[in-house]
Amino acid sequence: MASGEGILTDGQWKKLEIATQNAESLSSSPKSHTLFADLNIKSPTGGKGPVAGIPFRHVRRTHSGKHIRVKKDGAGGKGTWGKLLDTDDGDSCLDKNDPNYDSGEDAYDGLVDSPVSDPLDDYKKAVVSIIEEYFSTGDVKVAASDLRELGSSEYHPYFTKRLVSMAMDRHDKEKEMASVLLSALYADVILPDQIRDGFIRLLRSVDDLAVDILDAVNVLALFIARAIVDEILPPIFLARSKKILPESSKGFQVIVTAEKSYLSAPHHAELVEKKWGGSTHTTVEETKKKISEILKEYVENGDTYEACRCIRELGVSFFHHEVVKRALVLAMECQTAESLLLKLLNEAAEEGLISSSQMVKGFYRVAESLDDLALDIPSAKKLFDSIVPKAISGGWLDESFKVVTSVKDGGKSSEEGKLRQYKKDTVNIIQEYFLSDDIPELIRSLQDLGTPEYNPVFLKRLITLALDRKNREKEMASVLLSALHMELFSTEDFINGFIMLLESAEDTALDIMDASNELALFLARAVIDDVLAPLNLEEISTKLPPKSTGTETVRSARSLISARHAGERLLRSWGGGTGWIVEDAKDKILKLLEEYETGGVTSEACQCIRDLGMPFFNHEVVKKALVMAMEKQNDRLLNLLEECFGEGLITTNQMTKGFGRVKDSLDDLSLDIPNAKEKFKLYASHAMDNGWILPEFGICATE
Repeated sequence: MASGEGILTDGQWKKLEIATQNAESLSSSPKSHTLFADLNIKSPTGGKGPVAGIPFRHVRRTHSGKHIRVKKDGAGGKGTWGKLLDTDDGDSCLDKNDPNYDSGEDAYDGLVDSPVSDPLDDYKKAVVSIIEEYFSTGDVKVAASDLRELGSSEYHPYFTKRLVSMAMDRHDKEKEMASVLLSALYADVILPDQIRDGFIRLLRSVDDLAVDILDAVNVLALFIARAIVDEILPPIFLARSKKILPESSKGFQVIVTAEKSYLSAPHHAELVEKKWGGSTHTTVEETKKKISEILKEYVENGDTYEACRCIRELGVSFFHHEVVKRALVLAMECQTAESLLLKLLNEAAEEGLISSSQMVKGFYRVAESLDDLALDIPSAKKLFDSIVPKAISGGWLDESFKVVTSVKDGGKSSEEGKLRQYKKDTVNIIQEYFLSDDIPELIRSLQDLGTPEYNPVFLKRLITLALDRKNREKEMASVLLSALHMELFSTEDFINGFIMLLESAEDTALDIMDASNELALFLARAVIDDVLAPLNLEEISTKLPPKSTGTETVRSARSLISARHAGERLLRSWGGGTGWIVEDAKDKILKLLEEYETGGVTSEACQCIRDLGMPFFNHEVVKKALVMAMEKQNDRLLNLLEECFGEGLITTNQMTKGFGRVKDSLDDLSLDIPNAKEKFKLYASHAMDNGWILPEFGICATE
């Protein structure tokens, strides 16, 4: 509002002053009505002036904008209760011949009835325009800038509500765009609480939305699930919303649908993100294609700045090694463009666009594929050897790469002997594991070997040996992969190990008739167990010959994963006693901790944890024990963790991971447990003193 006094604008206050000054002269000439023209007041008769006997303060406006006539002081008329003392049945009006008549009253009446600008109405109109333009252009930056310039940040919950409600009645493209925009605006433009309040408003109005949008409940449930997956709504939002919504309302149904249909499914994050076609998530192949297009365009125009901008906009910093690899291969294929492409890599390194590790990885990948490249580029090795010194002397390739390549070339004979010994040692370790089922012992044995670069070889050996055994060993192999993923192996190790397996799938099939189907099960099970992401299957497939047995095996694995109830079936594919779904394991952990907390025996609780047979999931035991200790104010649960650590039942890595998961959820825990942060500091300090957790965790835990 322009004025802070009452509900009148500055212009109206000026006119009021004029009216007051002229009141005396107007009262001496009661027939003069020029004041109404000066004030430019809208008349209910279409602008022709006031109706005789109906002063303006007796004309009321409904929500629809229509005027209705009511009696003085609100008496009479449809929808009114009558005045306090209704003693006059006739219409009441001002009598200008009355000695007490003051024409100034007419001026006040007109001013009060004048329309006053509502900031919320203005905001609503503006955001609709912003949203419509965003749906047309897809430009997140422009939408964010427009919303920031609009101001009125206190109304941002309405923007959240309006954006989602408009997208709900449109195609999947707009729904995906709305989710992307909310993630982009989160914290920078719209506060977390405002996004939460916007969704609360949506939940309260879903009954109205359902009148126009038949599947409103399902669509809004998916929006909420997506917001939780994108981490712009906390998971606790669901529980809190249930408390404030009536169970009979559609809003309550939305929360239940989000929980049961979207957030409880295996790999729900990937499923939810791709539900509307996931325009923000590109496949590996699409990314590679875009990188090739950027490099080809750069060779044509030589614009380094534009090429760097395009690489940055890809938003795949973890995949920049592919940029390095393709740039080097293109430089070898088209030698006239070599200096230009090396200039691009140099510029990208100096800007910090391509990190040192990604640069080394890109060079290493080219070095690995030199034999294949030599088939198309006969001088590939010679050209590559000439590029490496230039990159090192230019300061954009780490000198350590020279050491890596020299070991690769000069030390082949010693390397082969080392690999041969490693294979022999790992066969003994795997056979011992199949007899003892002791995962911690196997992990210790691998660590003692001290050759993490051979992790893919171990994976290939493990699965090859399991393929020729019974279902028990196959199940044990899958369980071991999950444990190694938590403790020792990287995703890259698993990808390379499965590529080695699939490359030799035809040879394996000569000895094991059903090898292809069994390998597909191992691959699908690895995805279900979160050892691999679905996107990794595409990466593996691209590194295999197009019509090979390995490619067919990957295709079979994809079919297994996409089948109905795939998670439960694959977890029990080999009759797996340890292949429970995660929720079952969590329930068992919770029950054994509750029993222990009420006076159980430590040794019995340890045995129950051991009987679960899921050592790779023991971080959940740590997390639930710590949370329960805070809730129940019972530090006795730390005695159980101490015993588990002392027996080697819960490893340091699993213990650290459990403490880390509690640390990450402290903000949410503090809502229900006020002293959660203080308690956690005590527990973390105790764990550090007793050597349960890794030393580096202690630093961040006390920050």
